Amino acid sequence: MSKRTIVTMPGDGIGRVVLDETIRILNSAGFDAEYVEGDIGWEFWCKEGNPLPKRTIELLQKHKIGLFGAITSKPKDDAANELSPTLQNKGLVYSSPIVGLRQHFNLDICIRPCKTYKGNPLNFIRRGKGGVIEEPIVDVVIFRQNTEGLYGGVEWSNPDNTVYAALTSHPKFVKNFGTVPREDLSISTRIFTKSATTRILMAAFEYAKKNGYKSVTVCEKPNVIRETSGMMFKLAQEIQKKKFPEIELWNTNIDAQMMWLTKNPENYGVIVAGNMFGDIVSDGFAGLIGGLGFACSAQMSEDGIAVFEPTHGSAPKYAGYATSIVNPIAMVESACMMLDYLKEKEMSAKIRKAVAQVIQEEKVQTYDMMRMTGSADVLNQGAASTQQMADEIIGKLKTKYSNNPDYEYEKNS
Repeated sequence: MSKRTIVTMPGDGIGRVVLDETIRILNSAGFDAEYVEGDIGWEFWCKEGNPLPKRTIELLQKHKIGLFGAITSKPKDDAANELSPTLQNKGLVYSSPIVGLRQHFNLDICIRPCKTYKGNPLNFIRRGKGGVIEEPIVDVVIFRQNTEGLYGGVEWSNPDNTVYAALTSHPKFVKNFGTVPREDLSISTRIFTKSATTRILMAAFEYAKKNGYKSVTVCEKPNVIRETSGMMFKLAQEIQKKKFPEIELWNTNIDAQMMWLTKNPENYGVIVAGNMFGDIVSDGFAGLIGGLGFACSAQMSEDGIAVFEPTHGSAPKYAGYATSIVNPIAMVESACMMLDYLKEKEMSAKIRKAVAQVIQEEKVQTYDMMRMTGSADVLNQGAASTQQMADEIIGKLKTKYSNNPDYEYEKNS
């Protein structure tokens, strides 16, 4: 097999450092690849008026696989003010480049695993009967529809005559908003299509069957958002009945789910949701396994293009530190998802075992794992730097621990 080429897109803030350290880990694990860097992010918005240049799209189109760091996004007016003076007042409007990638390549399947590492001091605990402290094992995989819904970008402020006429054709709009001045209206749509909804549901059920999960939960709000959430659950019922009768189909409302996830998170397996609710519930479950420092994701298209990224932001307040303090594990886990996608499962399992050993030993911990407030001073208080955490993982890759079954990350690596 020829050497793979991976498009790296560091993006903004801490994106570069976590990506660079992850590539060191991949190299140490024996992953044979060439890396080409794609321009993306705030720098290119400010100086070119485009945070997602065409050249980066072409790179990803050519090489198919991307590792992405993090993105800075700011409100509309702030973004306009930070444009180069030569680009201001030309009608340029900032939009998230990662959303742009999703829509351009139809990266409609987003997978966000949230799985417990034994010994992680940030793991969720609860009080059981008799005051006993319990630490439930969380093993949840969220399937988020990635291109439609509230993030579809179909929005208006002060809608024009055509849009306003369409809105006033709905009796509830007339009743509730008919007397509101048009210039006071800002409108975002929530569009679901049957084809994309069917595809995310099928992906969730197929993953559950392949990996031994007993249930798929549709997490939406069909009792209120009847057309979109209702369509998703109805399609799920049809798919489950015809193709996956051995897998239980559960239905939860997003608000109730956010309450239940701290009561019985071990009961859930695969969860599927639309764009916004999938974003919310995945962050909720990520909080149970240590927070965004442990939250990874994959997004992929039907045409074989896939991008892997941590779900944390660019953390610009930490980006300027002389020595980086941030936790790279979310980026490392995202790279492991890439390895799984490329059928390098033995290599990904080896890296996960090395990470599991580092966490379980509790000798090297980043500031978040030590429950510190982030600052440059945490390194003087015993917290590991980003590089030190990567060094420790690399060290474990070179020892017997990476092949020790006692340090299995989880059953479904």
